[in-house]
Amino acid sequence: MDDKKLEELTEKMLAQPKVVEVDGQRVENQSVGDLLKVASYFASKQATSGRRCPLRITRMKSGGAIL
Repeated sequence: MDDKKLEELTEKMLAQPKVVEVDGQRVENQSVGDLLKVASYFASKQATSGRRCPLRITRMKSGGAIL
């Protein structure tokens, strides 16, 4: 899923009511916390699936201090 579709889906779900009851039938929507967890999961999945690894290993060399 790309960012735009995920953002549109999240906005659509947030605009809908949490619980609806019509003629004795009850429908419950996902909570905002659950939607945020799903959005975070997809964002982290997309971040790690790129060509470039999010971690970079470098060598550090301390400078020569004069005593």
